Amino acid sequence: MTLFRRPSPPTAGESSHDSSRSATPTESPSVPESSSPVLSAPPRPRMNPQGAGSGLPERRPMAPQRPAPPSSEDPEFPTERRSALSGGAPAERRPGPSQQGGSPSVIVSSSEQRRPPSASQAMSFPDRRPQAAAPGAPAGGQDRRVAPPASFAGGERRSAATGSRRALDANAGGADRFWPNQPRVLEDTGLTATFVEELVLKALFFAGEMRGMDLASRLQLPTSVVDDTIEGLRRQKYVDIRGGGSSGVGKSTMIYQLTPFVTDVLRQILERNRYNGPAPVSFQEYVAAVKKQTVRGNRITRSKMQDKFGDLIIRDYIYDGIGPAMNSGRAIFFYGPPGNGKTAICQGMVNCFDGDIFIPHAILIDDFVVKVFDANLHKPVEDDGTPYDRRWVRCRRPLVVVGGELTLEMLDLVYSPEVKYYEAPFQMKASNGMLLIDDFGRQKVSPRDLLNRWIVPLESDIDMLTLHTGKKLQVPFDVFAAFSTNLDPSALVDDAFLRRVRYKLEVQRPDEEQFHQIFEIMCRKRGVAYNANAIDYLIDAHYRPHNRPFAACQPRDLLDQVIDMSYYLGQEPRLDPALLDAAVHSYFVRFDRPVETTAASAS
Repeated sequence: MTLFRRPSPPTAGESSHDSSRSATPTESPSVPESSSPVLSAPPRPRMNPQGAGSGLPERRPMAPQRPAPPSSEDPEFPTERRSALSGGAPAERRPGPSQQGGSPSVIVSSSEQRRPPSASQAMSFPDRRPQAAAPGAPAGGQDRRVAPPASFAGGERRSAATGSRRALDANAGGADRFWPNQPRVLEDTGLTATFVEELVLKALFFAGEMRGMDLASRLQLPTSVVDDTIEGLRRQKYVDIRGGGSSGVGKSTMIYQLTPFVTDVLRQILERNRYNGPAPVSFQEYVAAVKKQTVRGNRITRSKMQDKFGDLIIRDYIYDGIGPAMNSGRAIFFYGPPGNGKTAICQGMVNCFDGDIFIPHAILIDDFVVKVFDANLHKPVEDDGTPYDRRWVRCRRPLVVVGGELTLEMLDLVYSPEVKYYEAPFQMKASNGMLLIDDFGRQKVSPRDLLNRWIVPLESDIDMLTLHTGKKLQVPFDVFAAFSTNLDPSALVDDAFLRRVRYKLEVQRPDEEQFHQIFEIMCRKRGVAYNANAIDYLIDAHYRPHNRPFAACQPRDLLDQVIDMSYYLGQEPRLDPALLDAAVHSYFVRFDRPVETTAASAS
């Protein structure tokens, strides 16, 4: 004797259910008797007063009710299910939004769905199939079902913006750092199948032919995703197998090449985008990663900073000035005479920030690819074998230095009409690191225009970039910005800029004692014996008589000239007075204007 009730045949105006279609509020597919009873939810069970003790709930259609909030009890075992499993009568409860109309009351994983039901579960859960309409019920209103929310389709958590689970997983549980999980299927990448197919076709076009494993390495995607993509292209006759590898079996060792049928399609792809490299990540994932790896809110102490500057001679006032600025992550303004280590101080400051970060090879914005990773600026750390999404590069926090070559156009997305993709601007490549505007005031653009460009990012932590289509884009400005100049600050900056740059620090010249210390350090690094008497001779003969100021770069420059002259004379480099005299006469030169030129300009 079976416990299931057969569905009534469809009435006039109703069509038979198609099992390939998903359930909608007006129809529901029939469930085979052999299927798991947890794939769909029953109508709300109600005990039959006459049949009390039989344990069988009566499936009576209910009038529509206003949904109530879900119960605050255990979501995995609702009241009805716990009561049924324990053998008691199901408690009366109004259906919540996720259960109204017979939708599933419990979200189960795919493994649980495949598990055959036990005998007790088969007795506890009534038939999920549609029932005949009760007398007085509206036509077509029996056993109405609501499709489960899209965010829980297939038992997977997905990002609404990208369709990827990784953006949610990286921030789940309050993790201390961002970690890009390795994608398992195409949906985890946040990319469409068409976009991945185009990447494969372009890789084969530029390389001529490639193995499956080499394609996966080029795109930095899992081998399973690339294999499925290649199979789809083979079915379309765009890709064919040339031969197998010398060792190993499987698709990864096979050699693939393009077929003549792909010519027209490939031409259209290359006219739209010629990017050939690792698969990009979605813009939403990039924004989430930048916020997770922020450079703000550090806890840097004096003792932590002292071993991060290498051989630099750092005064106490410099530690006291840059330490609070790094803890804030806000901008700092260096000023002072040239050659005293402003750039070197910034290079040591970036080493004080904790941890490494993940930088994407490229990001995808409105079907346009933007290259972010730059091998000249980003320094990868040693791979420890921990699995992660290889579309990201694990790097030290970057230090990006721009000088007199900086223009306003370089601070926006740079679109190349030849390759038809973007290069990220300097401040975007410096995200979660440090950006040094060196030699401020010597750029081709006026200082006022350059300062106006930075006012909004420094104030709101948001940078506005523009696509070549005219669309404006908000990008997080998570950068520790430093401005360095050896010009008069009063002639360069105004009060509005100084208000946004909270920390200002003058880098002063070294005194005589520090001058000796710098010379000793440089001699040790160059392999030359240090001689304090020779440095005293240098100071007494060439500095005091001329009131020549010290500079932190002078010991390095003078010592390099002594070494060059020693090799020219065929002797070992040493701090000899004659060699020091020759170095000074070549290094300190005054270019006085000729009298004829002065007179001509005066007339």
